[in-house]
Amino acid sequence: MSNHLSMGNGNQRVMNKNNKCVMGKTFKNITAVLSTYNEEMSIGSTILLTKLYVDRVIVVDDASSDRTAEIAQKAGAEVIINKTKVGKGPALETGFKAAVHVGADIIVTMDSKGRHNPVDIPILVAPIIKGSADMVNGSLYLNGLGGNIPIYRRVSKTIMGKFTSVNMDKITKSHNGFCAFAASTAGIFRFDAQGMAVENDLFSGAKKFDLRIKEVEIRNLHDFDSPVKFIPRFLKTVVKDVEVNKPLYIYSVPGFALATCGFYMGLRFLEAFILGIESLHFWSVFLMIFLCLAGVYMTVRGIVIHSMVDGTMQN
Repeated sequence: MSNHLSMGNGNQRVMNKNNKCVMGKTFKNITAVLSTYNEEMSIGSTILLTKLYVDRVIVVDDASSDRTAEIAQKAGAEVIINKTKVGKGPALETGFKAAVHVGADIIVTMDSKGRHNPVDIPILVAPIIKGSADMVNGSLYLNGLGGNIPIYRRVSKTIMGKFTSVNMDKITKSHNGFCAFAASTAGIFRFDAQGMAVENDLFSGAKKFDLRIKEVEIRNLHDFDSPVKFIPRFLKTVVKDVEVNKPLYIYSVPGFALATCGFYMGLRFLEAFILGIESLHFWSVFLMIFLCLAGVYMTVRGIVIHSMVDGTMQN
């Protein structure tokens, strides 16, 4: 097994490591990819535990200001360092490319904060090894375990299913981040999103390319984030996901409504002015013009983004 990652670009430098496969009992090469940012408190133990169940750990350090990269290297990971912060999506894309470059058959993504239990990796990759899945999602909601999850997390799951791009009828948890992929599928995914929206984009790509998706039960090692931290991040994710995947809903529909109101106000003002019923007032005219311009802009923006997304997916 190679002990060097001979790849990178002008925004990255690579650290080497001596890698040992402790539990390489399958014929598949399993590589874990972790995107990290300032995780020096958890990254070392996460890597050490993960190495027991995979052949290789690749860490993409997204310009951390602490000792994350140094600790990851000492723990035995192959570390790619971004000199400037690019975000979770592009960082994962770098990790996927690196995993394919070193010959991975299966790519596992997991949380660098230590929230995922590496013990579950064999369960996660089993459907791919058996040839019954191309992508496997780790879920906390199978077999009734969802009852132990905070209410705000369960509500967020329902909202994700209603308003984001992923059909949640068969996927109980699309933004958990503990997933396994057949490496041959790596090239189909988009990595433009950030935060929890990254996982939504992965599932959206998998559905559009008719990948076989399965779910397995996993467990969390750590407590959940507090509502104060989780809810703003979740709402931001929903808005971004809807903006990218359903721009007609977030732009064109309300834009058309605003433009209609503006044009209706304009007709009524014009009628009243011609008939001499009343004179035009500055604020009324300003509101009418604003509604018309804003409505037309939003409508056109939604149509353009929708066309661009469709074109990207067809390519």
